[in-house]
Amino acid sequence: MIANKISEPIYITRPLLPDLGVISNSLHEIWESKRVTNNGAKERLLEQELKDYLGVEHLSLFNNGTLALLLGFRALGLKGEVITTPFTFPATVQALDWNGLTPVFCDVEPETMTIDATKIERLITEKTSAILGVHVFGNPCNVNKIQEIADKYQLKVIYDGAHAFGMKLDDKPISDYGDMTMFSFHATKLFNTIEGGALIFKDHRVASKLAMLKNFGLDGPENVILSGLNAKMNEVQAAIGLEVLKLVKEERGKRHAIKESYEQYLASIAGIRILTSSEKDNSSYQYFVIEINEEKYGRSRDWLHDELKRNNIFARKYFYPLCSGFSWYKGLESVNPDNLLQANAAVQRTLALPYYGDLGLELVQSICEIIKKGYKKTKQTSDM
Repeated sequence: MIANKISEPIYITRPLLPDLGVISNSLHEIWESKRVTNNGAKERLLEQELKDYLGVEHLSLFNNGTLALLLGFRALGLKGEVITTPFTFPATVQALDWNGLTPVFCDVEPETMTIDATKIERLITEKTSAILGVHVFGNPCNVNKIQEIADKYQLKVIYDGAHAFGMKLDDKPISDYGDMTMFSFHATKLFNTIEGGALIFKDHRVASKLAMLKNFGLDGPENVILSGLNAKMNEVQAAIGLEVLKLVKEERGKRHAIKESYEQYLASIAGIRILTSSEKDNSSYQYFVIEINEEKYGRSRDWLHDELKRNNIFARKYFYPLCSGFSWYKGLESVNPDNLLQANAAVQRTLALPYYGDLGLELVQSICEIIKKGYKKTKQTSDM
């Protein structure tokens, strides 16, 4: 062990939670209304508040982000193959699976870890219906290049924006790009409803279809016209979301200070690259992620992960494992590691460090000291 063990466990994140008394008052209102789900007042209000906050016109709430993505694909009528990234959380590709869609894995950019737009076109076939990008760690995809390709081949573009809530690109909301964007409101996210999610979409005609798909396919109490699911957000989730949204601005400020502190302490450590570099409106402040170059740092990502854990700091190998390695995809041509060189390298090198508003700058310094003490001078670094 190379540092004094931190007494209390430090986890990757901590949920942003409102004052319990405020939530109690909201619950009292829900109890009084006798309406706890099915498009209640809290849900409708949260939908409008989020539209205003995100600067979007069309938004639909769900009880979690995975079902939002799954039903979003269904609402867009996707068929056949969808070109996507293997470097993402399993839910991204599992939503494809449940729609009977075949993922075609594309390698990622080494700088941003997002889907490499220059390699998409070669993967398009007559079966391709869409491109599914992921804004990784708040790093935006090459949205303009992706849209150019989609327009050329008449493909839909969907973004998994689980790491991109509230961020902008070129002074526009990130959800302005593509046909549809999913945001996750899981407890680990900056804005959360404990569990929850939303879809932002361009085509207003999608709204009524999504409303039916997330409510058993019902169009009125006695008319079932689609094969849907139960994916509605309930009033308790919405009530929590309404209060959490009030805290987001302050939390973003705190996370900005923590990010600056991490950057200051890590700047001098060879082999450590910060992947989350966006600032202010262009940042989601969702995660703080580093990449470990073993040749320069002298230690592997896994070694650093375990060393932090020995010191009561629970960082996360994120994303890990690579989705293209799932056993049910082994027959797909696109999972060939030779075609996913950058993704296979990234999954062995990235590490998400603890990151939340109440982490405190002293703990940031302690974490960075452990990382710095772990540095092992190598011949390559000594020659630099």
